[in-house]
Amino acid sequence: MKLLRSLALLAVATAGLSIHSLQAEPLKIGYSDWPGWVAWEVAIQKGWFKEAGVDVDFEWFEYVPSMEAFGAGKLDAVCMTNGDALVTGATGAPSKTVIINDYSNGNDMIVAKPGIETVKDLKGKKIGVEIGFVDHLLILKALEANGLKESDVELVNIPTGETPKAFASGDVDAIGAWQPSSGQALKAVPGSKAIYTSKDVPGLIYDVLAVSPSSLSARADDWKKVAQVWYKVVDYFYDPKTREDAIKLMAARVSLSPEEYKSFVNGTKILTLAEAKKAFKPGKGLDSVYGSDVIVDEFNVANKVYEKPVPTTDYIDSAITDSLK
Repeated sequence: MKLLRSLALLAVATAGLSIHSLQAEPLKIGYSDWPGWVAWEVAIQKGWFKEAGVDVDFEWFEYVPSMEAFGAGKLDAVCMTNGDALVTGATGAPSKTVIINDYSNGNDMIVAKPGIETVKDLKGKKIGVEIGFVDHLLILKALEANGLKESDVELVNIPTGETPKAFASGDVDAIGAWQPSSGQALKAVPGSKAIYTSKDVPGLIYDVLAVSPSSLSARADDWKKVAQVWYKVVDYFYDPKTREDAIKLMAARVSLSPEEYKSFVNGTKILTLAEAKKAFKPGKGLDSVYGSDVIVDEFNVANKVYEKPVPTTDYIDSAITDSLK
């Protein structure tokens, strides 16, 4: 009897040790080259996570590989668009949006060659874009707003990073891409211009921190600390006294000068806590991440990114953001 009791106590102690070891591991977050995610660099360089009492390991990726790593279970969370969170979930790795970092406010662009002045001028033209990604959706919204249909143009499937080269070669008349590719395209073809951008449809593309449900459930307190640090970054970013330092740290992460990086920053609307809380409120319009998710889900199904609609509300958890003051 004493032996059985001793074995039972040993099992409990071992289990407790395993749980403790698991919780002691750093939260692994994948991030990539987008201003609303590069801003995490401020907290990393300032040591704010350690100050907040949370161990976090940020891993730098190219965008698509970051989602693949999350899908493979190598990360606790990943920075991605709200639409790509749905895609990743539909293919087997669901997530919860716990922080809305920003919405694209001009960095996603339709860039057209000289002679094409408006979206209506795209009729009959070739547009290079990565089919099924956010700028494909941006193009559809631009066409719709100007009385055109997708069939009125010819979409050429080109990886986003290769759109500047295709545009410069003359293979396409316009491209749809996000920064830095959109800016590279503008530089590659003298006289080219952005004829439609995400600034024309704010809220179409939200950029978020998507956390695995298991990690969120097991370590909710740690994720709250991560969110608190994020809004410390936001305050630092918007404070006139420290904004230049924030941009300097962000620019260094992507090997650009602060002056160069300012144009990228200006095309991104990083949300304050009050603005994020508002975007987390359920609604049908683009001012709500709920409404944006529904629109993106319809796009994904229509373009066979995945077969059937996903339960978009399951991908959103505002509890942590709502709890902050």
